[in-house]
Amino acid sequence: MRIALTGATGFVGSTLMDHALEEGHELRALTRRDQDARTGVTWVRGDLADHAALLRLADGCDAAIHVAGVVNVPDRAAFEAGNIAGTRAVVAAALKADVPRFVHVSSLAAREPGLSDYGWSKAGAEAEAAEARGCVMVRPPAIYGPRDTEMFELFRAARSGVVPLPPRGRASMIHVADLARLLLALAVGGKAEGAIYEADDGHPNGWTHAEMARMIGAAVGRRIVPIHMPRRLVGLAASIDRGFRGAKAKLTPDRARYMCHPDWTAHADRQPPASLWQAQIPTPEGLRQTAEWYRAAGWL
Repeated sequence: MRIALTGATGFVGSTLMDHALEEGHELRALTRRDQDARTGVTWVRGDLADHAALLRLADGCDAAIHVAGVVNVPDRAAFEAGNIAGTRAVVAAALKADVPRFVHVSSLAAREPGLSDYGWSKAGAEAEAAEARGCVMVRPPAIYGPRDTEMFELFRAARSGVVPLPPRGRASMIHVADLARLLLALAVGGKAEGAIYEADDGHPNGWTHAEMARMIGAAVGRRIVPIHMPRRLVGLAASIDRGFRGAKAKLTPDRARYMCHPDWTAHADRQPPASLWQAQIPTPEGLRQTAEWYRAAGWL
């Protein structure tokens, strides 16, 4: 197949690209910067605000996978531009190019649009994506794996033996390679038009925050003392991080509100059909492999 891909240079997109090429697909990939030539990939220079580039990206493709988006920006306007307006533009290009299949990567945060600007923007992006032909959506939970910079902070903290956590709650997880396999399976075929899937590692009812911290500790070879912080302290930490790191802050006030929600587990009734896809990487093993990648890359 010929697949149009946004977000190709990011964490999820780059992994998806590797898997797609391994399966023999041809890719057109959006990029804001010049990239090295790669067999099977046609790089399309532009961004989500470049309508001409998006038309070049979509033209003649059998499917589009929209991965690109923003997770950590200063304000609601930036979330709207990156997630809602960006999705609207990609959908418009796909419709004009008559792309028959559209796979949209959303987030569990879209279930709670009133909780954070991020969740609000992902819910808005879903509404835009639903206008595409043959649209199917995936709401991933916490995504981890090699090249990830978001959960890396927890791996780094785990080396000290103490991991600060939000108030008690549960969350599902998924390895980026398993997510990539699902996105490809949906792009290639199936009769899932209009579906919204919530995929995870297959562990029933997700993991408690303390369990997640202990698994990450085991991955880096440390016994962990999980410390649950009250909501107000998480908010204070976010303000401090923003004050010190500005736009580069990982813990923003918006993210703090998201993190303090007690239930980010994938709903069992929204799992993809087992005949289409099943997770292959158990989270404890996946975390261990991820820690090994961080060490090899010099991150840990």
